[in-house]
Parts: sequence; structure tokens; C-alpha cells
Amino acid sequence: MDRYITTVPGMETYLRCRDLPSLCRATDMEDTYMKLVVKHTRKSPQADALILNTAEELDGAILSQIRTKCPNVYAIGPINAQLNNRLNAKHGESHDHFSNTLWEEDRSCISWLDKQQNRSVVYVSFGSIMSMKREELIEIWYGLVNSKSKFLFVVRPNSVIGKDGEGEDVVKELFDKTKNQGYIVDWAPQEAVLNHAAVGGFLTHSGWNSTLESIIAGVPMICSPYFADQQLNSRVVSEVWEIGLDMKDVCNRKMVEEMVNDVMVDRKEKFVKSAAEMAKLINESVNAGGSSYSNLDHLIEDIRGMSSKTLPKMIVS
Repeated sequence: MDRYITTVPGMETYLRCRDLPSLCRATDMEDTYMKLVVKHTRKSPQADALILNTAEELDGAILSQIRTKCPNVYAIGPINAQLNNRLNAKHGESHDHFSNTLWEEDRSCISWLDKQQNRSVVYVSFGSIMSMKREELIEIWYGLVNSKSKFLFVVRPNSVIGKDGEGEDVVKELFDKTKNQGYIVDWAPQEAVLNHAAVGGFLTHSGWNSTLESIIAGVPMICSPYFADQQLNSRVVSEVWEIGLDMKDVCNRKMVEEMVNDVMVDRKEKFVKSAAEMAKLINESVNAGGSSYSNLDHLIEDIRGMSSKTLPKMIVS
């Protein structure tokens, strides 16, 4: 699994077998899902343009490779940050920022964060889809507790797999034991949390939205990917952007403790510096004159300039 894959242009120096997205791990090319993926991805060069939720500053080398197949690529991300910046410019800071969550947010965690020291809290969230086994939750919890760092843990209802309500029982039990060190909520206002001064690290599943939100906020990541693009995202965070650590394929309390201590204590200055530099670049990209800002303007102009009879085939990702 640690063998490097040298046949993917632009990724020769860091892509290993274990970093492949889960959808690329089928051993049988006749696998139904694999055939579906191949069929649809091969349509990309047939499109007149690709619209991607990334930025030149993040994925420049990969975008260059994609343009050899489809020259018209509009990198307009992070989309959420771009939208909020444009709303700021139009309405001022007083407007309500757009949120992309479908869950009810528990904002009590913001009051809890207000009482914590700067960059002292690890924010833990595994997204809106992923579920974990009871044993995995316990290992992560013990790792956090043993690290001695304060933590804010998001545990969605019914996201812990167990028999006959066993998952919910363990969440309540852990919450009762955690009151002096941590705070547990069903769902958090993630962008507000990541931008809070008390948050110094993000233990994440490495979904693309969460990854982008953490980059924009300048928060180093500890990546524990599960499926889809998450395996690749976590590798890039660790080895290409160098703004976090990759905890891929290992989830035990010792590893969680070590990586939390690495990000929050032992290598804190290094990660804070690299994450801040990346945040500055990406925030500039979605401001007026930045690459993503300009790319979105060009996309709008190009669409307006096209006749309704010749509307292009575009793929959004």
C-alpha cells in the first residue's frame, strides 16, 4: 500500500496506493461501480469547460495537467468564501454569512470557546455523512483526553454505530466524563468555530468542504479519512501543502494523542506558520483581483457572451 504510483501526472512524488480515493480501489475492472466511474470521468474532455471548487494557488500543478485534456478550466473556489467576500463588498460586514450546512447548529459551543485560551482547543468533526463504530469513537476520545488538550467534539445523532441505542449511550457516558476538558455538541457552526481564536487544530475526515474551510481559517489539520476523495485530500494536506498530519488507516488512542500533541504543542509553531501562509494566499484568491475572483468573472462573461443556441457543456465539481 505504500508503493508510489508514478503514472498520474503531477502526483508522481507523493501519491501512494493507500492514498487512492476509495472509488479507485476496485481490483476488478469489471466492477459495476468502477465501470460507472470510468464512463463518467471520460466525459470530462468532451466538455467545453470544467468549473472546479478549488484555487490556482492550491492545485496549480494539477490544474495544468487537467488543461491538457480540457483547456477551459475555471477554478473559482473556495466557493463559500468567495460568496461571503462578495456579499461583504456589497452589503458590508453586517450581512448574514451564507452557510452550507443542512443541520441545526448548536451555538452554545461558541460561548464555551469564548472561555478558552487562544489556540488551545482541538475541533473534532467528521462531517455530515460519515458514521463511526463505537470502538472508533472511544479510541478518538481517549486519545484526546490523554493529550491534555481542550477539545470541541461534534457527534451527530445516530452517527455512532452500535446495537440497540448503544451508540447514544456511549456518547452520553463520554460527555459526562469530559466536562472539565471538552465539550460535545450534535452539530456546530463550523466556519464560526474554525475562525474562533481558541481553535488551534482540526481533527477532520478530510472532506473537501471541511478542508477548504480549515484552509481559509488558517487552522492546521489532523486528517482521518474514510472514503471517496478523503484519502487523497489528507495526503495533500500533509505532504504537499504541509499544513497538517495524515492519520490514514490508523485510529487508536496512542496515534491520536501523538498527532494532537504534534499539532497543538511540539510542532505548533511550524504548523501555525504554514497554515497562516496558505490562508493568506487563498483569501487573496477570492478577493477582488485574485485568481478565483477573476476566474468567476471570466466565467460569467463567457456565459453571457454565448448564444442560447450554443450553450456549452460544462461539468461542475
